[in-house]
Amino acid sequence: MPILPHWTVTVDPLTTAIGIVHVQVEHTLGPHVSVYAGPSLRLFDGVLPAANGPWAAYGAEVGVRGFFWGTAPEGGWVMARGVLAWAHSTDPEAANLAGYTSVLGGYTAILGPGLVLSGGLGVSWFDYGAGGHGVHGFAPAAHTNVGWAF
Repeated sequence: MPILPHWTVTVDPLTTAIGIVHVQVEHTLGPHVSVYAGPSLRLFDGVLPAANGPWAAYGAEVGVRGFFWGTAPEGGWVMARGVLAWAHSTDPEAANLAGYTSVLGGYTAILGPGLVLSGGLGVSWFDYGAGGHGVHGFAPAAHTNVGWAF
């Protein structure tokens, strides 16, 4: 059995498509648990018109994954994550703390020497926006990541 890496660095193409850029640096804490953290930046309008508008957010995302099928950081997992950010809008002028939290289940594969592909589905609660713009309430959650393990 090959020795699995203890670190991954990934980006989320799905959230980038909706205007939120995430970079996740993950570290295993044992054979069945990993934690990750990274910046969460809402920088531009994306493919979901309801979330678009003249607002931006700058913050951080943290999460924990329990690997119940496989060995961290590869295999089936259940994850809880949260984002806390400073959001601001120019229409109307407003600024406030914003964030969201999610619970998801999914799978991470490590291919070849270290290519990471990950996906999952779950549910989120959002209060993420400013000045009447953004996303508020419950919504489906999705997770996609691509990156490198080492």
